[in-house]
Amino acid sequence: MTSAAAASETSAPGTAPLTAVVTGASSGIGRATATRLAADGWRVLAVARREEKLRELAAETGCEILAVDVTDDDSVAALTARVEDLFGGTLNSIVHVAGGALGVDPVAEADLEKWQGMYESNVLGALRVTRALLPAVRASGRGDVLFVTSVAAHEAYPGGSGYNAAKSGEHMLARTLRLELNGEKVRVIEVAPGMVRTEEFSLVRLGDRDAADKVYEGVENPLTAQDCADVIAYALSAPHHVNLDLVTVRPLAQAAAHRVARHQGV
Repeated sequence: MTSAAAASETSAPGTAPLTAVVTGASSGIGRATATRLAADGWRVLAVARREEKLRELAAETGCEILAVDVTDDDSVAALTARVEDLFGGTLNSIVHVAGGALGVDPVAEADLEKWQGMYESNVLGALRVTRALLPAVRASGRGDVLFVTSVAAHEAYPGGSGYNAAKSGEHMLARTLRLELNGEKVRVIEVAPGMVRTEEFSLVRLGDRDAADKVYEGVENPLTAQDCADVIAYALSAPHHVNLDLVTVRPLAQAAAHRVARHQGV
């Protein structure tokens, strides 16, 4: 769906624009999604921990912003209050992007602090925000809860142990919620990206710029954050009787989480 077509759906004469909360919006897929939805005519509340990055996003897109740590109960309570103030207690969509990977340790050498951090941000963070905002999503009459997981939620790979475990947990959260909401006007959507080259994901995971660059070395056209935002925007803007339960999106060069075509000079 093009931006123009989606905008016509979300801002038709006499109708209020659709509303969304996007977590993890300071960079990468979250930032690209907030930007895309705002361009499509949605009213977007973009949230992340780094307020200075959010201010830059607001200046570029006109979206609303709030500094939120999804691992903190008080911070999520403040998000709930802001949704009430901005959108009158109703909300069309939650887009869960906050999360990420930390390290590539094998199970035998697992860093428990990193595992706990990944579980807190990817699973419990999504749970906190869902639990807090689900009443507003239900009240909208046209609701979506969209989880951006990963192929790591569905395919184990060497070096993925902690991230595999965390994203698998988020995947099961989405599946269970879909069963619990069956019969209500709320879709539960999962988008599972493969290799996406963003400015921070591999750098945060590996802690070294050279190591992060090697992840994509020789790979022709890894996905971009904008590619993922396009998929998310389509899933949210499709007719509401159409539910994309699970979308796996990879670059052509990637056949599986651990199988990527690499070429010299690319």
